[in-house]
Amino acid sequence: MTDLGSPDFGEPVDVRPGEVPVFWACGVTPQAVVQESRPPLAITHAPGHMLVTDARDSDYLVP
Repeated sequence: MTDLGSPDFGEPVDVRPGEVPVFWACGVTPQAVVQESRPPLAITHAPGHMLVTDARDSDYLVP
């Protein structure tokens, strides 16, 4: 994305002088990445149903 006034998803927000915009990869962002990259395995969540675990990502490594 190159124009904060025209986001791919959601509504644009005002960035005030001195603020630095950051992007939280939650919800729609990872879904778009998964659809584009088509990995053999992806673990995500459904709205309102967050997966929280103490397992390491390496536990799910597919050789």
